[in-house]
Amino acid sequence: MRSPLTRTRPHVTSPARQALRHLRPAPRAALALGAATAAATALPLAAPHVTRRFVDDAVAGAGLRHLIVIALGYLGLAAAGQAARMAAAWLAGRLAWDGTNRLREHLAGHALGLDLAFHARHSPGELIERVDGDVAAVADFVVAFVLDVVAGLLLLAGVLAVVLAVDWRLGAALLAYCLLTGLAMAGAQRLAVPSATRSREASAALYGHLEERLAGAEDLRANGAGRHALGRFHQVAGAWFRAEWHGSRIAGGLLAATNVAFAAGTALMLALAAWLLDAGALTVGTAVLLFQYTLMIRTPFERLIDQLRQFQGALAGFARIGSLLAERPALPVHAAPRPLPASGALGLRLDDVSFAYPDDGESALSGITLTLAPGERLGLVGRTGSGKTTLAKLLLRLYDPTGGTVEIGGLDLRECDPESLRRRVGVVTQDVRLFDGSVRDNLTLFGALTSAHDDARLLEALDGVGLGGRLAALPGGLDGEPGGLSAGEAQLLAFARAFLADPGLVILDEASSRLDPATERHVEDGVRRLLDGRTGVLIAHRLSSLAHVDKIAVLERGKLVEYGRRADLAADPASRFGRLLDAAGVSR
Repeated sequence: MRSPLTRTRPHVTSPARQALRHLRPAPRAALALGAATAAATALPLAAPHVTRRFVDDAVAGAGLRHLIVIALGYLGLAAAGQAARMAAAWLAGRLAWDGTNRLREHLAGHALGLDLAFHARHSPGELIERVDGDVAAVADFVVAFVLDVVAGLLLLAGVLAVVLAVDWRLGAALLAYCLLTGLAMAGAQRLAVPSATRSREASAALYGHLEERLAGAEDLRANGAGRHALGRFHQVAGAWFRAEWHGSRIAGGLLAATNVAFAAGTALMLALAAWLLDAGALTVGTAVLLFQYTLMIRTPFERLIDQLRQFQGALAGFARIGSLLAERPALPVHAAPRPLPASGALGLRLDDVSFAYPDDGESALSGITLTLAPGERLGLVGRTGSGKTTLAKLLLRLYDPTGGTVEIGGLDLRECDPESLRRRVGVVTQDVRLFDGSVRDNLTLFGALTSAHDDARLLEALDGVGLGGRLAALPGGLDGEPGGLSAGEAQLLAFARAFLADPGLVILDEASSRLDPATERHVEDGVRRLLDGRTGVLIAHRLSSLAHVDKIAVLERGKLVEYGRRADLAADPASRFGRLLDAAGVSR
């Protein structure tokens, strides 16, 4: 029987097909690129015939005016060929970047949609390298593939066809030589691709290391760990350098071997042409034509060798893109998700909830059972590491419990519509992120609140948390940058954001931990306003901030060791919560 938690799909597109779908150009643009590529291939093939005509006519004693006309025709063909190649390059670059930008957008959305367990395994720097660096490698190769690989192969086929038409013996020799060279290049590719994969992996590791160290630069400096961080950077950069050096040695060796092989091939073709010329089977102009075509086959092969490195990087990048697209969220979507109630306070019920993090077998929560009626407030206390923040993550459905159920508004979160959950459950954490944008963008999370009424609502929310005067000092007001806000003011901005969301359940996870006592007292009225008519879960080490909650839950090592009404627990001299109040100097 199929589980109701998994949405059935008639067909699942493979990661490779997903990526290729975004890279596929529009039919008209592809047709224009094909025409430009064909012209860039055909025009150079016509030039040696003009040269043969020039040489043969000159040997036959043609007049100067006749030869000048032929020379001008050759120059016209050369100029047209360059113009066609420039047009093909412009079209290929535009189509490649349009396609890879669509792929970047898809990858970024996919990565943001993955659960926290995935992001715990991958650093932001590594994901940036995947979304941008790997896609850039694919884009570079797509341009080179059209200009150097496709055009080169067409040119090679054209040269072989013309030489076979001129003399089948020379054509057969040239064909055999090209086949041997192609087989040798295919073997070289198998040797070179693993080195490119290692190089891309080392590059991703370097980006991840840099991102983590730069994010923690303040702590590293304050604790004197700069020397250690620099040493680790040298190790990671050294690994990347060695991978790049190994790959470049392979690519350089392939290029040198190709030069030697083509020098020998050109000498062989010249010897055969001289023999046929001596036998009277060729004219001087035809011998020059064959020499030019022999030189022309070198260009496609050299371009293929030059692009082999990019091809290796593109293959490695494409494989890593595919592996990212193959990742699936660990949180299943119900086949028929239901929304939470659209308005009013939301009740909360946890029934024998247990949880263990995916990469850690140790239980983080065990047997948690509690209930909150709509509009009630719960204070969640306990030592650091007792499971308070983990419980908050379950309420936001950032993880699913490994046992038991979490219900909000009478609805099991595994059956809840994710968008409804995000709208109706608000959270303010101890780590507030200010995004690159205006104060308005940070308040609305880039929502379209632009009317005068909306501006009035934004200003009211800021005044409610005490940021109205600070906003007046910012250049641009709501449209100004919030970069000048302190950590405490950023926390107040997060409170204002929660006011605007108007949720039915509010989770405050150490939300006042970054506020000084004076600012905390100032915002207490705003917190009470935020919780008025709403269900609240307050996680706090400052027990004074829990004076107005209805119930208290004490966690210890992931277990609920005490739960009841605050007034009852505070009045009980033997209660754990009462002893915590006494130890903190807070009146019962």
